[in-house]
Amino acid sequence: MSATDSNRPSPEQFLSMLREQQRGRLKVYLGFAPGVGKTFEMLQEGHRLKKQGVDVVIGIVETHGRADTAAMIGELEQVPRQTIEYRGVVLEEMGLDALLKRRPTVALVDELAHTNAPGSRHAKRYQDVEALLRAGISVITTMNVQHLESLYEMVERFTGVKVKERVPDYVLAQAHQVVNVDLPSEDLQERMRAGKVYPADRIERALQNFFTEPNLNQLREIALEQVAHVLDRHRQEKERAAGVANTSERVMVCVSSRSPNAMRLMRKGARLADRLNAPWYAVYVETPSERTEKVDAATERRLADSLSLAQQLDGIPMRFKGPNLPSVVTDFVREYGITHVVVGRSQRPWYLRMFGSSLLDRLVRAVPGVDVVVVDTCTSTPPNGE
Repeated sequence: MSATDSNRPSPEQFLSMLREQQRGRLKVYLGFAPGVGKTFEMLQEGHRLKKQGVDVVIGIVETHGRADTAAMIGELEQVPRQTIEYRGVVLEEMGLDALLKRRPTVALVDELAHTNAPGSRHAKRYQDVEALLRAGISVITTMNVQHLESLYEMVERFTGVKVKERVPDYVLAQAHQVVNVDLPSEDLQERMRAGKVYPADRIERALQNFFTEPNLNQLREIALEQVAHVLDRHRQEKERAAGVANTSERVMVCVSSRSPNAMRLMRKGARLADRLNAPWYAVYVETPSERTEKVDAATERRLADSLSLAQQLDGIPMRFKGPNLPSVVTDFVREYGITHVVVGRSQRPWYLRMFGSSLLDRLVRAVPGVDVVVVDTCTSTPPNGE
């Protein structure tokens, strides 16, 4: 898992939202492919909420034969499933009526895009979830980004796969929290080869088709963009509800694969944004040398951790591409109305900085009228201790 629990919205945050109104609250663990750990994290949160005294039950969990996932269920209460006979075969679905009767505070519902068996009250599981929310039951659920209806043609175009089970975009839009569950593509492929995702007879076919590195990299970017979009929209809705006009101050924190202490950079940017009472964006500046295929898995993990921390600090994580840092920053500044750009101090030796125009000089010239804040990210703390 690329993001630790400390980098995620806490159960306390979700619990405070549960009490705000009678309609249930929706939290979505969003991944870019099967096997990244969405169900595992959902179950972890279920255990944390239970320890806090919250009445939480499992509506349905699909383990797919994964031992680690099954073990995570532990002592969490499971509401009995509904059995449906269809063409001589007995199928099991989430027991919606039993859940409504049990009426927990929170229900854990896996695989939001699932299609229910014929004879179920609703055709799709997301419709079951909507019924729970209307009844005042909050739901924590999971889904992969390729199941969004609006992405159907795009996903088919670059993967060659027609995604049959889809969720309308409005369902994700109404979520009160969306958590990006990320994992470097290389690590996911390793999990696949180790038999932790699919049975042995499906592994090679999956790796040669849907789970190719280009497909996974593209899906990762889409997932991050989707989470950023949801967070930005939530921020705007809060401002409108509070009667606050869009602030004139906006902060951009630039991070690259070479940032020596990106988490420190995120914390500095978050504090600056807090002082300015401004929204802030944690932007992974992706130049040609930063392309995913040129960055190793360990670096990808550090980047993912940093962007997850940004979300925890109320920032909006994004990826922005361009030929070089000044042009990427310039485009982002113009598009998002940025007033402050936060960057880490250059790690180049002093004797190289003496000759020619430095990157910082070029950046400052590229964004006239914008304050460029340089943060000293030099530290003796090892990367894992950031």
